[in-house]
Amino acid sequence: MKLTLNVWRQKKNGTGAFKTYEAPHVSPDMSFLEMLDVVNEDLILKGEDPIAFDHDCREGICGMCSLMINGVAHGPNQGVTTCQLHMRSFKDGDTITIEPWRAQPFAIIKDLAVDREAFDRIIQSGGFISVSTGSAPDASAVQVPKPAAELAMDAAACIGCGACVAACPNASAMLFVGAKIAHLGFLPQGQAERSQRALNMVTQMDAEGFGSCTNIGECSAVCPKQISLDVIARMNRDLIVASLKGLEPTGLAAKTLEQKKK
Repeated sequence: MKLTLNVWRQKKNGTGAFKTYEAPHVSPDMSFLEMLDVVNEDLILKGEDPIAFDHDCREGICGMCSLMINGVAHGPNQGVTTCQLHMRSFKDGDTITIEPWRAQPFAIIKDLAVDREAFDRIIQSGGFISVSTGSAPDASAVQVPKPAAELAMDAAACIGCGACVAACPNASAMLFVGAKIAHLGFLPQGQAERSQRALNMVTQMDAEGFGSCTNIGECSAVCPKQISLDVIARMNRDLIVASLKGLEPTGLAAKTLEQKKK
């Protein structure tokens, strides 16, 4: 296959622009990232700067790969990450436009690689269950109903890639945050901190600069793990309960709010 690539090139805090590359020897069996590897090898041999992009496991698990491909997060196939996308999804002679995630909280590090530490801070603000450390508890110490366990596992499938934010016209992170809140909130161990967790994580999400949800649904449509919009509805319900309880943000969320006031 012979392809033409329009790739976004940009240095940190610099002005970016598209640059065109020819990829004349692409196998249909290559993954999209393998295709970029081959292009980079040619660029290095020519003495040019290779294209920077995120990747790690290349098995659709880690959530590192993050590319807008012809305007769609992770490319044309549903339910797959960029690393699982193969070149047989394109035709010989195609022109492919490749961009980084587009969202203000995801600052460009270089070219196609973006900084997703905002997601890490949201998790730090409440994406955990506070328990005493020590030896592992007995597996049957806390009984978890099968329906609750299945719903928790569905939400826990979120890999935090950021495709939901990149696809949303508002750059909303509510699908990601809703999934992280839900997968703990479905479990008996997560009930004690359920309301406070939702308040803290949403407060941190807002402080990071993500937009609001307007029920467009693009987030779920491009999610490689096909997380349901139901997690957003559940998150909103948890927030209402937190408000009725008169709770205030705590921990990192409270600290972030204080810093923003200054």
